[in-house]
Amino acid sequence: MTPFSAVLVAALALPCAALAWDLDPAGSAVSYVSMKNGDIAEANSFSDLSGGVSDSGEVTVDINLASVETGIDIRNQRVRDLLFKVDVFPKATVTAQVDLDALAEIAPGGSARMELPLSLSVNGTGSDYDSAVLVTRAGEDRVVVASLVPLIVDAAELDFPEGLAKLRELAGLDSIQPVVPVSFVLSFAR
Repeated sequence: MTPFSAVLVAALALPCAALAWDLDPAGSAVSYVSMKNGDIAEANSFSDLSGGVSDSGEVTVDINLASVETGIDIRNQRVRDLLFKVDVFPKATVTAQVDLDALAEIAPGGSARMELPLSLSVNGTGSDYDSAVLVTRAGEDRVVVASLVPLIVDAAELDFPEGLAKLRELAGLDSIQPVVPVSFVLSFAR
């Protein structure tokens, strides 16, 4: 189950589990840290997320890749065009299936640690991850899922090495690490 799925499952596990839950973009965040030239770390994030949990526990979270924020406008454009190729692959999609019964046991105000498998589809390919998350039932109508440990995403698994090489060359860098830690907080409301 994905962290995204956990949030959605938790939301569905609330009374009236047949209701669908929507991702609250204002209360959600996905971020990663890139490393260049061996020891320079930079925080990056995405500002446009959408998704939800179906009444059957199917979780889907879409990340608009054009919403990447690296802190520098020209770098944002280069990451969009050369790495993510947003003209061809505009979004990344995370999916998971959640066990609504397990989440129904979380009382309002309570939290539970969970291990949830998730699938990431991006750039015409995909990869599966195991995620450790904290699911918090923030109220009758809100569930928050947060990564306890960053996911380690390898650019090679997602067919990004060519884009990384172009970014490195344009920026005149010695290196860009192909492996990045990804963290998230996802809020779902009904």
